Amino acid sequence: MSAEHAGDSSGASRRQLSWFLFFRILVATLFLGGAIFYQLRAGAAQPKAALPYLYLLVGLTYLQSIVSAVILPGCRRTRLFAQSQIAWDLLLAAALIYVTGSIESLFSFLFILVIVSASVFLSRREALFVASAAAILYGSLLDLQYYGLLPELGGLRFSLSVDERDVFYAVFVNVIAFFLTALLSGTLSERLRHSQRALEKKEIDFEELEKFSAAILGNITSGLLIVNRQGRSRSFNRAATRITGYALEQVYNREIQNLFPGFEVLAGGEFRVVSRGEGKFKDSQGRSMILGYASSLLKDVEGRETGLLVTFQDLTRLKKVEEQLKRSDRLAAVGRLASGMAHEIRNPLASISGSVQLLMEGEHVTKDDRRLMGIVVKEAERLSNLLTDFLLYARPTPPKMAPTDLSALLDELVDVVGADPRFSSVTIERDYPPGVTAELDRHQFHQAIWNLLINGAEAMEGGGRLRLGIDVAHATISVEDSGPGIPHEIRSRVFDPFFTTKDRGTGLGLSTVYAIVEGHGGQVEVTEGREGGTRFTIRLAAGVLLRKPH
Repeated sequence: MSAEHAGDSSGASRRQLSWFLFFRILVATLFLGGAIFYQLRAGAAQPKAALPYLYLLVGLTYLQSIVSAVILPGCRRTRLFAQSQIAWDLLLAAALIYVTGSIESLFSFLFILVIVSASVFLSRREALFVASAAAILYGSLLDLQYYGLLPELGGLRFSLSVDERDVFYAVFVNVIAFFLTALLSGTLSERLRHSQRALEKKEIDFEELEKFSAAILGNITSGLLIVNRQGRSRSFNRAATRITGYALEQVYNREIQNLFPGFEVLAGGEFRVVSRGEGKFKDSQGRSMILGYASSLLKDVEGRETGLLVTFQDLTRLKKVEEQLKRSDRLAAVGRLASGMAHEIRNPLASISGSVQLLMEGEHVTKDDRRLMGIVVKEAERLSNLLTDFLLYARPTPPKMAPTDLSALLDELVDVVGADPRFSSVTIERDYPPGVTAELDRHQFHQAIWNLLINGAEAMEGGGRLRLGIDVAHATISVEDSGPGIPHEIRSRVFDPFFTTKDRGTGLGLSTVYAIVEGHGGQVEVTEGREGGTRFTIRLAAGVLLRKPH
């Protein structure tokens, strides 16, 4: 036990010893200085004989304390250090009692202070040993004085007429006080050390528990939000900050209904437990997100509700993937439908068109009949072209990947559309470097970007600007128009087959683009353009777009 507390080399033990040295100097200054002052001012019988020894004791005390303070920081055996300090204090107390008159000295209580100090730094057993040493020293001084054997150094004079009853009484009272002090202070110190060990253990346990809890909260992938009884946020973990972009300082004590308006966790001032819910949210950058959340009540040890724990995750990407899967399912269903009906539709159309053309060649066909027959042939051709587009969308052929100069492909498309009357009032801007190559199907991408250009030109009925761009770093191709744009509520449907906002549109142009890009392992996104129009972005796999070195 003593090895744990007196011999401990921890920082706390050194701090205690440092304070001990400080208080020793303070006590020595107070009592030795008081003794000197008394000798000088109180008219003592032999002031000149005692003063040099008092000065010497003061000097030795200061010197020993300073040397000990210098040694202490590098001392590893602090138990031995504490024992040496207690031994010094025993000798110092005995010397002061000797100088100030032995049995007539008022400083016998200093042994009690030394015993208390020993109880603090040493074990109870060692404190009793110190009490025994103090009793021996004090009893020896009084016995030697009683028998006239106490040496009188440098002119010191001691009373020779000492009553044996006074000696016995002084020794008895002080020795009993020494041992009682050792027992009581030792017991209290042992209990104090035991309590400190238990407290340190609990502090360590709580610290480890706190670190463990902080590690869980910091590394969990779901956002955690704690709402108090007033409906205000009180905690926000690291994942919540990563998802929303808001730090704890920005959301602390804010009302949950203002912070997360899409979370239905409060109703009439009462908490709502939600097992699974979804809500819209705008992050710190103003981007719209879809968050999935769940809530559960927080209760104290007495079962009272103290708050609400809300866990949430970002479902935005998952929802996009889900939408893509639904679109792919629709594409597969349409493909199966197309496979079964294309042949049955195209053959009758060919028969109708051929038969009508033969009738048109007859000699007795009137002009009006010929005009009507021409309409039939024209509409049959339109239906045949629609069926071709439908088949291209529903059953796209696997892309034939080959190195393709994408910049040259876009240049070619710009030259082709220049002759189209739909582009007569459209200005096309090229925002891409020359020599960008990619591994893709040239024919299919020609069709996809052509459809995007046609869609943009038809959206700008009064003319405008079309911007073609390539971002090699992000592997994207963009087509942006300056038209009226697509309303946000229908953007998710623009790639659905047969969905169109045009009077004569088939609703298969953008669907074909989606099918072609998906066949290349990419994605198509529709967002608002920089000039308020629509921006279509084709995202390919990273590293697909490369620029030729010059």
